[in-house]
Amino acid sequence: MLRVARAAFALLGIAAMVYQVAWSSDHGFFNAGNFFSFFTIESNILTAIVLGVGALRDPRGHGWQLFRGAVTLYMTITGIVYNVLLTNTGVGLTSSWVNDSLHRILPLVILIDFLLVPPVPPPTYRQAIAFLAFPLAYFGYSLIRGAIVDWYPYPFMDVNRHGYDGVALNAVLLAVAMAALTCLLAWINRRLVLHRARVHHEVV
Repeated sequence: MLRVARAAFALLGIAAMVYQVAWSSDHGFFNAGNFFSFFTIESNILTAIVLGVGALRDPRGHGWQLFRGAVTLYMTITGIVYNVLLTNTGVGLTSSWVNDSLHRILPLVILIDFLLVPPVPPPTYRQAIAFLAFPLAYFGYSLIRGAIVDWYPYPFMDVNRHGYDGVALNAVLLAVAMAALTCLLAWINRRLVLHRARVHHEVV
């Protein structure tokens, strides 16, 4: 049942992104550079990969488990940032079902998957903090690309609106929040693994 659910939600994510591309193309305003520069799209592509591979093979290698943990973090960030900061702003998604799928349903799904089948062995705190390299690199990429094309994917990154000092402050605040979230997920992962090991030992 878990593999079936993973496959179904992987297909939901793919369908939502493909629908958005098709709809935007039909209406004449699809921009591939902008579309794939949304953190939402990048994290959902990674989520579709994690859920799809988990449905087909469910690998247990340590590298794959670290990747699962990292993608869970990225999608949790996506869900929290959207629902706290971006609910009433335009983020390039024109359909409510696409928006809900990518910003609410799939972040919750991959987090539940993480809780039901926690990565084993759990990442160390140092490894978990290293997960932040991707969102930090994304922030830098967005500022560089934004300066070139005069377009920023999210309001809190918009240099035209906040200036570089304001965007830098936003980046620091987000980095602190993401580091705290990373450590929390790593701690939960460790507690879940220890609990399962204890239960297994008691049963045996």
